[in-house]
Amino acid sequence: MEPGRLSPHLEIVEGYRPGAIGRIAEMHGRYYAREWDFGVFFEAKVARESAEFFERMDPATDRVWLVLAGSRIMGSLVVDGGEDPSGAAHLRWFVLDDGCRGAGVGAELMRRAAEFCDARGVGCYLTTFAGLDAACALYERFGFVLTEETSAETWGRMVSEQRFERPPG
Repeated sequence: MEPGRLSPHLEIVEGYRPGAIGRIAEMHGRYYAREWDFGVFFEAKVARESAEFFERMDPATDRVWLVLAGSRIMGSLVVDGGEDPSGAAHLRWFVLDDGCRGAGVGAELMRRAAEFCDARGVGCYLTTFAGLDAACALYERFGFVLTEETSAETWGRMVSEQRFERPPG
């Protein structure tokens, strides 16, 4: 199988593609509204913050991977290496369209992110919330450890927010 090719219908590409900001916000908005009753606050936050990231993206510290089915964006994962003053990279906007879940796509995205951070010699972290068990199991498989859990409203409603960290590899 050629690099980046997952199936005859999906491939992972690196870098921005037109429509990425809107599609990342849409996938987050639809999934989290349906499964967790999140509202406009959360989708708008994803759109705002991802737009800001793409405007300042630096290929020396940042990466974006998009899962494509033809030209349609079906998933994403971003390594934001320019946000945290400590130098740790922030994994953000990890989302897959319903049809991509459970097929190893998420593991491949995480592998690429871990390799990128390891090559740079930086640790990385992500924030999520309690209840996303499959995602948390994947994070742990790639060396992330739960380091903090607190009640927070940063997602637009009260959740048990979790911070996972992965040391430099």
